[in-house]
Amino acid sequence: MTVATEELKALTIAQVVDARGTSCPGPILAAKKAIGGVPVNGVMEVLATDSGTLKDLPAWSKKMGHEFLGSFDDAGYLHLYLRKMK
Repeated sequence: MTVATEELKALTIAQVVDARGTSCPGPILAAKKAIGGVPVNGVMEVLATDSGTLKDLPAWSKKMGHEFLGSFDDAGYLHLYLRKMK
C-alpha cells in the first residue's frame, strides 16, 4: 500500500532518521537503529539522498514485518515512511 504524497506529509511522525549524504547501506542501518525508539503503529520518516533506499527500505520493512507507506522526492532528497507493526 502506498499513500499519496499529501497524506504522507500529513502523517504524525514518531521518529525522523536523517540519512542524507550516506550511501547504501547507511540509510537502512540508520533505520534499523532508530526503529527501536518508535512505538508500535508509530511512523518513522527516513530522509535519504541515495536512490537505492527506494528499493532497500520497502524490502527491509517487509522482511521485518513493518508496513512501508510510501515515499516522495522533495528538494533533491527522499522522504520515505514506514509504520512499525510490532
